[in-house]
Amino acid sequence: MPRAREFRRAAAEWCDVASMANHIFLIGLNAFNLNKLRHIRGAEHHVYHGVLDPAEVYDTEVFPIPDMLRRAEDAIRSAGVPVDAIAGYMDFPVSTMLPILCRRFGVRTTSLESLLKCEHKYWSRVVQREVMPEHIPAFTAFDPFDDAALETIGEAGLGFPFFVKPVKSSGSRLGFRIDSPEDFDNAIGTLRAEIGLIAEPFDYILEHAELPAEVARVGGQYCMAEEIIGGHQCTVEGYVFEGEVVPYGIVDSIRYPKVLSFHHYRYPSDLPEGVQARMRDLTGRIMHHVGYDNAAFNIEFFWDDIRDHVWLLEVNTRISQSHCDLFEKVDGVSHHQVTIDLARGRGPDMPHREGAYPVAAKFFLRVFYKDATVARVPTAEDIAAVEAAFPGTLIALQVRPGMRLSDLPEQDSYSYALAYIWMGGESHAALLAAYEQVLARLPFEFADIDE
Repeated sequence: MPRAREFRRAAAEWCDVASMANHIFLIGLNAFNLNKLRHIRGAEHHVYHGVLDPAEVYDTEVFPIPDMLRRAEDAIRSAGVPVDAIAGYMDFPVSTMLPILCRRFGVRTTSLESLLKCEHKYWSRVVQREVMPEHIPAFTAFDPFDDAALETIGEAGLGFPFFVKPVKSSGSRLGFRIDSPEDFDNAIGTLRAEIGLIAEPFDYILEHAELPAEVARVGGQYCMAEEIIGGHQCTVEGYVFEGEVVPYGIVDSIRYPKVLSFHHYRYPSDLPEGVQARMRDLTGRIMHHVGYDNAAFNIEFFWDDIRDHVWLLEVNTRISQSHCDLFEKVDGVSHHQVTIDLARGRGPDMPHREGAYPVAAKFFLRVFYKDATVARVPTAEDIAAVEAAFPGTLIALQVRPGMRLSDLPEQDSYSYALAYIWMGGESHAALLAAYEQVLARLPFEFADIDE
């Protein structure tokens, strides 16, 4: 009997805690991000509920959106607790599912139309042109299944070189620099073979939105051709709360030499303060214009230091989870803080420069093979030894022995990421030196290499 009374008392106490907690549902919640979420301010008052298996949004390129929405809604309703917030930190399909789910449950996020004005690459350029035409490249939409597509691009005033990408993609997938007709033919072959994986689910999302006629004709199978822009790339992380646009951090994006693949992200930015101020101003201008509200975002910019000109590359309707550990190391908590506070209808309680390190970076350990079989990866003991030798370092392998590199989802068109490595340090130079030491202690081997 005493044990029964203790059990009833413990159960009653848990019910009291659950009734007072904020129940927050996150689509595709995985262990890495759950750990970050447990350390944000006020986390002791939150109960996090994962919705959909993480593999459905991380480890696949097949997205049955109607079924995913149905199962997500069923999972939320069957939880048997109040729905205080529904949130996510992933690109497509999670970002585009959120407005639909939030509308169904009456919780906060931005409207689907304002989100699509950022995520639909053609619509995004159209609205950007309305308020900052001098800060965006020349562009046009084209149908990759049209044999006259190259002529359409030329008629829009774009000559070689130019860049092509789908009107909806994630990361740098299916993005190509085009320097010749042969490059274009090769890119078109890949686009025709693979664009349907994202075009069909994106078209389903578009059916839920009110689209202007100019945008409605440009469906998910369409692509963008854009003038080449470049310079020092960075990302402005920000949010809008009740109409106020707040940029709170700028992260530099450093590429491998002479290729489009990222080498590392660095926070805080090393760009001149005047350049950062211009980017923050442009950020406020475009987010006000599209009507985005009560949600997080990030905007990628280039600074052409030769001409001292700022270009807007693209707008993403989420935090970058790649930057979560960087903000935690430098500012004190992950910027999941922003996502969760906004989803709960509150202004974000985001600290500034309260972390353990002045500088932090996420490195991308890559190979530039066309394909290969992974023969060996670092063991758990190898990784533990490196993380112990370099305090604050986190290593996340992306490959396993026996897999083909081409089976990795969400890769750019030029390389494969074998591992992500987050590090903190006293300076950028110190970080780079430490990273080289880490690389020397992480053994990878490959077979059947296709160069």
